[in-house]
Amino acid sequence: MQTTAAVRGLSCTACGESAELSAHRCPDCGGVLVVDFDADRVDSAADAHPFPPGATVSIDEGATPLVAVSELADELGVESVAIKDEGRNPTGSLADRKFALAVAAAVQGGADRVGTPSTGNGAQSAAAYAARAGIDSKGVVPTRCPFLNKAMVNVHGGDMYVVEGRYEDAVDAFGEGDEPLTPVAPGHPFRIAGGTALALELLADREGAPDAVVHPTGHGETAVGLQRGFALAVDAGLTDAVPRIYAAQPDACAPIAAAVTDGAAEPVPVEHPDTIVGPLEVPDPVTGAAAIDAIDASGGDGVAVEDKSILQAAVDGCEMGPEIGATGGTAVAGARALADRGAFDAADEVVLVNPVAGSKEADLLRSHLMSQGM
Repeated sequence: MQTTAAVRGLSCTACGESAELSAHRCPDCGGVLVVDFDADRVDSAADAHPFPPGATVSIDEGATPLVAVSELADELGVESVAIKDEGRNPTGSLADRKFALAVAAAVQGGADRVGTPSTGNGAQSAAAYAARAGIDSKGVVPTRCPFLNKAMVNVHGGDMYVVEGRYEDAVDAFGEGDEPLTPVAPGHPFRIAGGTALALELLADREGAPDAVVHPTGHGETAVGLQRGFALAVDAGLTDAVPRIYAAQPDACAPIAAAVTDGAAEPVPVEHPDTIVGPLEVPDPVTGAAAIDAIDASGGDGVAVEDKSILQAAVDGCEMGPEIGATGGTAVAGARALADRGAFDAADEVVLVNPVAGSKEADLLRSHLMSQGM
């Protein structure tokens, strides 16, 4: 596989063993693999891209705006709040950072078809990047996946399979397929590297690290990537400290937040998940244990918030800053809950991540407003 000089290889977050760049899981223990970067070869955020220009698959993802939200800063009692608006990516979600890298790795490995189970946005993004690379894709989604995602998988030329039930049913169905493909499923090391890219871009946006980052969390991939990106920047001398990372989840499906709060090493799968925030309804997160370690290493925490609070926070967020949907509203509601319990200091500079474009979840916000007679 053709990588930049900064890439040393893959390593396991569970046992520490090295693995070939083509591996998806640790060959020794089955643990989550991550991309290792050589800090001595990283002089800027651009140096930590894993692939050279000729080996990339890109639709100009990244370079998303960091929008100051002074009204929310005043409400939370902190120095500043800004929203990193990942909804501005090509297919409208943070998933684009992940699939740009995961599909590029698959193509370099000779793949002519990639596939993933998904709550929706991942399947859409995988289809878009596979089409860009000139290969086929397969997305397996649950029935509750938004129509927009289903339609766009097909528009991008991908094969889309809808499974009765919820996300875990889609995971089971994906595993049953016998047709040849290269998986770019949750937990893929280059998907996690998309979170590392987000961390380094945040530092470049701000010319330094914030004190805290609140991220709506499903599988926990981005939490792992964020922590590793900030730690790499510290080792490379690009910043002084790793921000506290807070995993915000709906309380009806909060396995990572609950585990972090309880001091557990691994999340307990949620038996009956039931949240209106579909992208975050991940009851058994693949990178859960690695995410818990990353959050703990950053000095952060987990926070679980009710759907009602999430929807209102999304509406409030749209009035105060960029358009966000229910997924992004989870960060706003989470930040409010964290402030209420004293997690922030008055001098803190806080960044909230909006992973999904608000327009993708407009029906949820409109239903919420209609329920209030508006």
